[in-house]
Amino acid sequence: MANVVVVGAQWGDEGKGKIVDWLSERADVVARFQGGHNAGHTLVIDGKVFKLNALPSGVVRGGKLSVIGNGVVLDPWHLVKEIATIREQGVEISPETLMIAENTPLILPIHGELDRAREEAATKGTKIGTTGRGIGPAYEDKVGRRSVRVADLADPATLEHRVDRALQHHDALRRGLGLEPVDRDGLIAQLKEIAPQILEYAGPVWKVLNEQRRSGKRILFEGAQGALLDIDFGTYPFVTSSNVIAGQAATGTGIGPGSIDFVLGIVKAYTTRVGEGPFPTELDDEDGNRLGTRGREFGTVTGRKRRCGWFDAVLVRQTCVTSGVNGISLTKLDVLDGFENIKICTGYELDGEVLDHLPIATEEQLRCKPIYEEMEGWSESTEGARSWNDLPGAAVKYVRRIEELIGCPVALLSTSPERDDTILVTDPFAD
Repeated sequence: MANVVVVGAQWGDEGKGKIVDWLSERADVVARFQGGHNAGHTLVIDGKVFKLNALPSGVVRGGKLSVIGNGVVLDPWHLVKEIATIREQGVEISPETLMIAENTPLILPIHGELDRAREEAATKGTKIGTTGRGIGPAYEDKVGRRSVRVADLADPATLEHRVDRALQHHDALRRGLGLEPVDRDGLIAQLKEIAPQILEYAGPVWKVLNEQRRSGKRILFEGAQGALLDIDFGTYPFVTSSNVIAGQAATGTGIGPGSIDFVLGIVKAYTTRVGEGPFPTELDDEDGNRLGTRGREFGTVTGRKRRCGWFDAVLVRQTCVTSGVNGISLTKLDVLDGFENIKICTGYELDGEVLDHLPIATEEQLRCKPIYEEMEGWSESTEGARSWNDLPGAAVKYVRRIEELIGCPVALLSTSPERDDTILVTDPFAD
């Protein structure tokens, strides 16, 4: 049976939550493979709004196994609160429906404190624009081999050893930032208190996913953020702290890369970005304001206003290559309703040269000027359309031109936040 990876193909906020929810109806397992609770996935089901940060989007669908993979960094206190909130909305969550990889690194309170202190100490122009939730420092500890992991919660002696190793590093950093040393005993007490609420969900995710795959179950791998925030292939250093591209689905869950059958890239019909960093097609005019207002462009996690601009085909073409995208899901087409003319970026001009890709150096990225192709807009509404026949001719032309420019076909087309307002072109789960 087909296994599908869903990745954001821009700077995040592309509408992954709705698409994952739409696909999860046909999946048996939904697995998160990277990121932390800086993800913000909003689902609208029968008029009820669910906002998820750490939990996989599949939890709101009965009869699915939701998995948090080892590629995620997990704030245990946030997870417990999120589970309680979702339960209050009528969703049942139990060890039968949720599993956390035993080797998942934990986000500790010291990570958030360090994250915020660094951002506050950064001078203008050097701020990364993090959410301040400790995701970056938690990944640093993972790579530095000083993480506290889920399995460590089961053994008090191991837990204390892991905390001591982490504090050798963190207390030195805190002194440099003018912070008080960590209350070691208090931190250990907090972890011992939360441990039973996390350990009940812990298990060998790699083994369970392999068993599910071999028994013919369909697995949906859910990413957070977007490929342009990837630590290797994003607009570094204004990126997240993990790999976001599709290859991380294998590393972040323990399933082999040969088990991935289809990669679906989620792409907004225009471009947005939260936080700092290059953005060649950003609009600081009425068109940009109109996109932001109509698209309700405020971060689910941060509440920050998103920067808006025209569709950048150059960037999406790149992310389709680095993630091996087989088809895209184009979202928020309805936000473009009513524009007399619509622009698409087809290349960049840099120091008199025309480029067909975004250069790697930040200074050059900031100097890239978009080369636009202009298309006729449409006055009719596309909101809620569920078939190609419901779309204006100009809207169809716009979608077809995007396919040509990015070199990748549209598999799904989303025309509103409602899950059923979706046009299926290619079924990612088709055998």
